[in-house]
Amino acid sequence: MEPVLHSFWSRAWQCLPRPLTLTQRNKHHASAHGKHPRAVPLVSRLYQPFNLRDLGPDSRLQGEQTCRSQRLMQQAGLIYPSNPGCYYYLPATVRSMEKLVQVIDQEMQGIGGQKLDMPSLCSADLWRSSERWGLMGKELFRLKDRHGADYCLGPTHEEAVTTLVAHQTTLSYKQLPLLLYQITRKFRDEPKPKFGLLRGREFYMKDMYSFDVSEEAAHQTYESVCEAYTRLFARLGLRCVQVQADTGNIGGTLSHEFQLPADIGEDRLLVCGTCSFSANVETLPPDQTDCPKCETGTLEESKGIEVGHTFYLGKKYSHIFNAAFSNTQNKPTIAEMGCYGLGVTRILAAAVEVLSKDEEIRWPDLLAPYQVCVLPPKKGSKTGEASNLAEDIAHSLGKTLPCLKGEVVLDDRTHMTIGKRLMDAKRLGYPYVVVVGQGALEEPPIFEVICQKREETMFLGKDGLVDLLRTVETV
Repeated sequence: MEPVLHSFWSRAWQCLPRPLTLTQRNKHHASAHGKHPRAVPLVSRLYQPFNLRDLGPDSRLQGEQTCRSQRLMQQAGLIYPSNPGCYYYLPATVRSMEKLVQVIDQEMQGIGGQKLDMPSLCSADLWRSSERWGLMGKELFRLKDRHGADYCLGPTHEEAVTTLVAHQTTLSYKQLPLLLYQITRKFRDEPKPKFGLLRGREFYMKDMYSFDVSEEAAHQTYESVCEAYTRLFARLGLRCVQVQADTGNIGGTLSHEFQLPADIGEDRLLVCGTCSFSANVETLPPDQTDCPKCETGTLEESKGIEVGHTFYLGKKYSHIFNAAFSNTQNKPTIAEMGCYGLGVTRILAAAVEVLSKDEEIRWPDLLAPYQVCVLPPKKGSKTGEASNLAEDIAHSLGKTLPCLKGEVVLDDRTHMTIGKRLMDAKRLGYPYVVVVGQGALEEPPIFEVICQKREETMFLGKDGLVDLLRTVETV
């Protein structure tokens, strides 16, 4: 019986389908119906409706593009306009946003922040209690439900979070400082949305709210958040300036903006050339040129894109909604508050704006949708036999280097020349492009490696390529 069984299983094993190579899976995709996830994403399968070569001078989008980041992101199929001030965020953009959210989470949780999620639909009663229902004016998206009750789509959540904390009647001083934050969609009825994701009606924001036992403790929390913001922008490689700012309709007695210097910035900044003082022009007397801090320096004007804002609120909201805690004498005491915002989608667009070249996107290293793009040779070319080597490289990088797991794409559009695909890769801003060309036929194979950020081209063997990419930092 055993020889018969052995013969049966041998024949059965030979009949089993063998694993397909990447090229074979691509050829048989129609019959496979995409049931199995690919180990390496293929450029031909990435969803980017606006192909880079299809945007000519007569495109209807040309007249709508008002700044570098908007133009580049639309041309690259990263965003797609929906309604005025509203955009589809396409897959590559979502990847970058999720990475940015991870970095923000790391910094906020590093100072004790706890993440939650609050309703976007906010009761008008809360806003009337704080007197902001009328103060915010047309900036609020307002609506009524079927019962006639008034609501707004939240542009910010001071009222909501303070009410939440006020309902916790057992809050103790031992639990403070309490830092609650969310990363969610916000809504603001901008009169003239422009600059793509830099000024829209619907956007993603990180908003955090702090509750402290005293004014002194609240100021310490305020400083810790400002320091976390500074670390965040340093990690992203963005030169950000913290400037004195107006409290506006948020309220409070202390406020700072975090600005990325940029020519298209809508904020006017005054920066001292002698000391560290900087301020939004709104906070100083008109035509002031002398530094109010060192009194010897001269204030020079520049423009910036606001990407973050911090406020010390005091008891403005906690008093209205009775957000109290039990102090050391077990007596109810109104908490001191602060609020802290980061424009998530605005940071992403502003980074593209200030880092990119006119026709090529440059990402902060941590936020690139993919870190590496591998270009196989053109089909039918003299170097076509190196295609399998390109696939092997794309597969092995993610396996050999844990930091590159899920970060490598293979540009399988081998009906196009390497030159055209390389142009696409540069425009999309992959930090590293590996070209598998003539050198790959040598022994040992040599690859052309293009480092976009440094604008440097290297010719490396496989070991040298791995050593280079081992230094890539990801989140």
